Amino acid sequence: MPQQKLYAGTKIREIRTRIGLTQKEFSYKLNVSLPYLNQMENNNRPISTGVMLSLAQEFGLDITEFSTGDSERMLTDMREAFTDPVFSDLTPPDADLRLSASNAPNFTKAFLNLHRAYRHLHDRLASFDEALGHENINIEPSPWEEVRDFFHYLDNYIDPIDQAAELFSKSLKSDILISEHPDLNIKYTSMGPLRRFEEDTKTLYISTRSTPSTQRFQIFHQISLIKYDALLETTLDAAKFRTNTTRMIAKIGLANYFAGAAMLPYEDFLEAAQKSRHDLEELSYSFGASIEQIAHRLSTLQRPGKKGVPFFFVRVDQAGTITKRHSATRLQFARFGGACPLWNVHRAFETPGRLLRQLAETPDGVRYISLAQSVSKPGGSFNSPTRRYAIAIGCEISYSEALVYADDLVPASSKAFEPIGISCRICTRTDCHQRSVPALESRLKVDHNIRETLPYILEN
Repeated sequence: MPQQKLYAGTKIREIRTRIGLTQKEFSYKLNVSLPYLNQMENNNRPISTGVMLSLAQEFGLDITEFSTGDSERMLTDMREAFTDPVFSDLTPPDADLRLSASNAPNFTKAFLNLHRAYRHLHDRLASFDEALGHENINIEPSPWEEVRDFFHYLDNYIDPIDQAAELFSKSLKSDILISEHPDLNIKYTSMGPLRRFEEDTKTLYISTRSTPSTQRFQIFHQISLIKYDALLETTLDAAKFRTNTTRMIAKIGLANYFAGAAMLPYEDFLEAAQKSRHDLEELSYSFGASIEQIAHRLSTLQRPGKKGVPFFFVRVDQAGTITKRHSATRLQFARFGGACPLWNVHRAFETPGRLLRQLAETPDGVRYISLAQSVSKPGGSFNSPTRRYAIAIGCEISYSEALVYADDLVPASSKAFEPIGISCRICTRTDCHQRSVPALESRLKVDHNIRETLPYILEN
């Protein structure tokens, strides 16, 4: 596959402005001509290797700042948005979409927010009978979606909170110190919710029906709300959420982030992950965390200058609905609907407790290794329902040497890679036997005298 050219004009302009140099001064420092710098800043030319090295040597900048993650996420989201029939034949070419994502990211995000609002209104009107009697129809994005996108476009890594959690973790020598934390009077009980905090007595009640890893996570969650509340609020202020409800939900997400980062402190966890070659079970045993917590944390190791393997992470329920999603890879998840049924995350429900491995290829030709496993969360009693999910974590096959799971998988034949997509509504494959609905951007050809796997033929 040809190496993708890197266009990062907005990032170069941000760096130059941050340093306080004019274009002329900056071009001199980089040893390039003024017109060449101007072309790079306007994304008319890609960044050369020489410029990347000059930025690192002259200004000590981390070249990982030039990750294409945000642009790729927005590009995928725009591709999906433009498959909506409302745009008919107006879909711009990928080159224009990529230019918008890299040159005008704020405009692109505004467009995506507008399309999301349109979809909400469209869905509400489609079931208008259920909306009768309501004075207002809300076309704003739901708080859950707004929070999801907040983490999505931050690459699921929040440096100030991650750093604070790491320092807090280093201050602890054992779980005994956790139970004796000066801000908390921790009591364990078999009654009530997973976590309940009484502010007047500073008493934190933790359910003994949960696993030890869940108990630690809930303790760290509450500590973040007490000891690091100002940090969480500052982060929320910068996010500028639309509603107070969204802000409150986001605060739960930030406290969860702190708890995960405290349980699995960045540098120690990154070192252990690299040493074990990302063995989920070994890491789970070493850090006293669940497989899901380990997999989720691996997908957040995106600290500038100390990045880990870029993983994707997803959790789905038994109906195929995505309940958690994040990708530091080029693989992006659909904003609407479920995941591709050919993905091994769905087969994990068929083999409880067993880790499944899959070599997969997306329509853009990128190849991945995907690990999937079912997860059960018992309610703690006979009458309490068990929650069942499946999780998947994976990376591009180029990182296979860093994974213990890939040792006997990397094949010589391309046929070993299963074809998967994002979701049926935006997948370009014309011969998929598991397709549930036609791709929105494809034309349908129907022949009443022929019946193949599908009752129609897709024409791109």
